[in-house]
Amino acid sequence: MTLAMIWPGMGDPTKRRKTLRFLAITAVIAISVGVGSSLIQGQVSQNDPLKVCINDKNTQFVISATLELYVDNNRAEIPANIGFKDGCQKSIYTLTDNGTIYAEWIEEYPFEIGHFFWIWDFPYRDMIQDETKIIVNGKISPHSLNELLVDGYHYRAEFTSKDYDASKDADFMPPDL
Repeated sequence: MTLAMIWPGMGDPTKRRKTLRFLAITAVIAISVGVGSSLIQGQVSQNDPLKVCINDKNTQFVISATLELYVDNNRAEIPANIGFKDGCQKSIYTLTDNGTIYAEWIEEYPFEIGHFFWIWDFPYRDMIQDETKIIVNGKISPHSLNELLVDGYHYRAEFTSKDYDASKDADFMPPDL
C-alpha cells in the first residue's frame, strides 16, 4: 500500500507540493487570525469593568445594594470576599456575608444583578432558568438577571435547582376532618 492510497493528492510529486503548500498557507492564515483576534479582544477588554482589576483605578462611581438569595426555597448564604482573587479586586464584590453587594467603576456603568452572579461563578447552569425570579424592592422584575443594580435597592433572587424535588414540599394527605 502506497502513500497515494492513504492520502489523496500525495502520489504525484506536483500534486503533493501543491497540497502541502495549500495546507501551509491555510495554517498560517488560521494562526494569524487566532493571534490577531486574541490581541484585539485583549485591547477591548482593558476597559471592561467586568474583566479588569480595580485595585489601581480611581473609581468615582460606587453603589451598594442588598441581596437575599434563595435556592430551592431555602435561604443561601452569600459569602464574604466575592470578587477578590489572587490580589485582584473586581468591580462587583462583597466584603462581608451580610448580603451587601458593592459595585464601582471609574464612571457610571449599567451593572446588572446577573453580573454579580457571573463574577461569583454562581452555578446558574444547574438551575431551572425559567423558574428564576429576581424581586426588586418587593416587586418581581420582568428583566430577571438583567435587572440593573441601583444604589440602596434590595434584591431577592430565587432559584430552583434542576435536582430539586418539589413533591417534598407538598403534603398529599387528605385534610383533617
